[in-house]
Order: sequence, then C-alpha cells, then structure tokens
Amino acid sequence: MQWPWSRGDHGPLPVLLLMLSLVTGLVDSVSYLALGHVFVANMTGNVVLLGFAFAGAPGLSVPASLAALAAFLLGALAGGRIATRLSAHRGRHLRTAAACAAPLLLIAFIVAAIAGQPVSGGARYALLVPMGLAMGLQNATARRLAVPDLTTTVLTLTLTGIAADSRLAGGPGGHPARRVMAITAIFLGALVGALFVVHVDLFIPLALATVLMASTALIAHARSGEDPSWTRAPGS
Repeated sequence: MQWPWSRGDHGPLPVLLLMLSLVTGLVDSVSYLALGHVFVANMTGNVVLLGFAFAGAPGLSVPASLAALAAFLLGALAGGRIATRLSAHRGRHLRTAAACAAPLLLIAFIVAAIAGQPVSGGARYALLVPMGLAMGLQNATARRLAVPDLTTTVLTLTLTGIAADSRLAGGPGGHPARRVMAITAIFLGALVGALFVVHVDLFIPLALATVLMASTALIAHARSGEDPSWTRAPGS
C-alpha cells in the first residue's frame, strides 16, 4: 500500500503531525470528560459549548470555556511568533514548537497526578491553561507547516472533503486515504484517552500526550540537520 503522502515532499512531517493528532484526542478526552465539558484543542466545539453555557445549560461553565479559549489563543499567538522566525525551515520550526508545548503538557500531567479525581476548581484551571496553550501552539504550527489534510485538530473540512470530493459526488476523488488517517488518529487518541479517564485516571492520557509531543520534538530535531526539499516552506 502506497503511503498517502508519498507524492508530496514533506519528509517526516506527515508521521509527526499524525502523532500530534493523537495528542489532540488525548487532551480533549481529559478536558471534556474530567474538566466539566470543555475542549482545549477543538475550538469549534468549545465556542459552541460556550454559547450553551451562556444560555444556562447545566453542567457547563462559562469561565472554564473562556479560560480554555484564552489559553488557546495565547498559544496560537506564540506559535505564530515561532513560525515567523523559523518557518523557512520546517524541521526546526516543528522542533521548536513541540519543544515549547511538551513542558506545558508535562505541567498538566504533574497537576493531574497530584490532584486526582474528581478535579477541584483550582486544579481545573491549572490543567486547562497549560493544555490550551499547548494546543494553540500545536494548531498554529500545523497551519504554517501546511501538510495537506493534516491540521491535527480540525476535522469538519476533512470530513466534508471525503464526501464532497468523492467520485460519487462527481468530484476528482481527492485524497481519501490521507483524510481517513487524519480522522483515525484523532479518534484513536480520544478513544484511548477516554478509556483511561473513565476507567483508570486522567493523568495517564496526559503522560501519553507529553511523551508524544516530546518525541515529536526529538525526531524533528534529529531530522532538522538535514536540508532536503521537505524542510523548505511550500512555495519557497
């Protein structure tokens, strides 16, 4: 079976971004299931939940949703600054962004290990903020890396593309294998994370997310010494 990104010139980036897609599922399983129905990676869902919270829907929190949104935006701002400085070399760009995000997830892991379940009010925000910062960083980085069909967090357009670009719809067919892999990675992260949150403890998904983020930084660092075409920004 041919690797779906084999015709592109993206080197190790597709594998690394699939690893970050797993991180998305892991952290959102923690935030949604253990922190009061808040998303830290999926901001579309978080904005919708914020609207529900303002309407007085039970079990939702306006401050928690706002904290996650604000942290995500600050993380995305930092990710944009990193991209401005390093986007000319995509390996170094991803290495730096992941190296900044990994300690944030490590902080969340430590807080979760200490706080236990159920999570108290103070610990809730001590988890939401570093997780939101890390996911904002990740999302901004994936956006600038511009690997097709790998945003690592947003799936609405990916799902739309599978249907709208299909032969059945009269489209060109697109790249369904790439899109299915992106969806599967987030799904698996969410599934594994939810199993641990519900049946064991929430610190385990955060430990896995930290390891995946740190591994991304290390692999990107190991490959950053190379200067093949994949390290150059698209269109450069």
